[in-house]
Amino acid sequence: MSKPRDIMTSGVWTLGLLAVALSGAWAQDTSTPPATGTAPDANAQSQEPVSPLPAYGQENPPPAVTENPPLSGIDLPSLEPHAAPLSYLQPGATVSQSLDTNPTTALGGQSAYSVSRALGSMTLQRLWSHYDLALDYIGGVAYYDLQGQGLKNLQQMDINQKLSWKRGELNLRETFSYLPEGNFGAAYGSLGSTGIASLGNTGAAPLLTGSILGDLGLAPRILNVSMADVEEYLSPKSSITAAGGYGFTHFYGDDATTGTQFLGSSEAFAQVGYSRVMTSHTQVALMYAYQGFDFNFSGLSFHSNIFQAMYGHRISGRMDFLIAAGPQLTFIGAECSALDVITDPDQCSINASGAVEGTIPDRRLGVAGRARLRYRFTKTELDASYSRFDTNGSGLFAGAQTDVALLDATRPLSRVWDLTVDLGYSRNVRLQPASEGVDANSYTYGFVGGALHRQFGHNFHAFFSYQFNELAFDNSLCTAGTACNRISNRQVATFGLDWTPRPMRID
Repeated sequence: MSKPRDIMTSGVWTLGLLAVALSGAWAQDTSTPPATGTAPDANAQSQEPVSPLPAYGQENPPPAVTENPPLSGIDLPSLEPHAAPLSYLQPGATVSQSLDTNPTTALGGQSAYSVSRALGSMTLQRLWSHYDLALDYIGGVAYYDLQGQGLKNLQQMDINQKLSWKRGELNLRETFSYLPEGNFGAAYGSLGSTGIASLGNTGAAPLLTGSILGDLGLAPRILNVSMADVEEYLSPKSSITAAGGYGFTHFYGDDATTGTQFLGSSEAFAQVGYSRVMTSHTQVALMYAYQGFDFNFSGLSFHSNIFQAMYGHRISGRMDFLIAAGPQLTFIGAECSALDVITDPDQCSINASGAVEGTIPDRRLGVAGRARLRYRFTKTELDASYSRFDTNGSGLFAGAQTDVALLDATRPLSRVWDLTVDLGYSRNVRLQPASEGVDANSYTYGFVGGALHRQFGHNFHAFFSYQFNELAFDNSLCTAGTACNRISNRQVATFGLDWTPRPMRID
């Protein structure tokens, strides 16, 4: 059910970030960037609109090594590090029509349904000498031609306020979304096409994302992440980083299409790290991170401590490779049962009202890690990643040990045609039981898809896409000796039109 303190906490974070972004930034030096660059050109071969470019202030930039940011930090290096930093505003819009065989991700049979979407977007980047503001918003409606569903609201917003000084920077970030379905492997068109993207390209994604790594049914949900992170260069070759944040996932009721009782959750996150540049292309780092999870059912909670050694090899504008691994210690407090009062009286007891109270600590030692490769060939861009961490269970479990693998590749086929191919896979093993959610021990969720994008003139792009999704629970979902539906397949074919005009430069 609803957690008012989660929603209030999110509101405070959001208002605070907006106040810093708007009042703090506009009150500072409004000097314009040097006129060394030109506004982004909508006639460029790439079909994607220009996303906010990294900038550290024009008058007092930090050391040149920030083109290769600290390995233990949040930001990833840009594959276009020499792009001119500009202040600009860019609107956008997309309309799409999908043929969806299973929009509710129901287990078992399939049928054909129509889903129509209309979305608008706005991207803002404003640069000052030491203050940068980036804001990205996408919003609109979707109509599901399915009994009892109809119109659904779609909203997503990202804010990043950056304050930079000679040897470092502070970032305040906020990501908010209100969606009717999950955001991992969401069918093309559910939040714009491949032509409308959001800001969220950071290295902390495995630890604090608010992602739904597998979906079962349609139910409105809020995903919110608030984060602050800082990096400071001790010397041109060494730096320290720190980050902290809070995120929550809130579901508005159970899903009427599948009967799923979703588990809302909140997560507190913190990490510190030390990075060292070994050569012009190589970095090593040490990192410690903490995750604390709470669920809105029976006081369920757990927390994890993660220690990692990291290695990175980066060639500016061409390649970014990262590998990290280390021990993960997870603490789960299991509620006592009547039997535990007898077998473990030190931890469990019966209170004056006759109720069993206390918890039995459950400590689990595992391995957490991640690897990522981003490479720019002459014409093709490749992004492949793998991560293993504790997650919130995506509303289906009260926490999960999760493995996630993603692969994305884009390539221009001609001056006006682009091709995008992506696939993803997640495996989620339940950490603790709960009467809500799904009564299974594990599930997997995978998708594979592709899209063709064609430019028409300066401002319009058409696209066609296809995606296949599969959700599969293990055999524990079924009662012993009986058969049941535990696999959901979904196919989505979408065509649509983007409007992405030339960005408007702000001086």
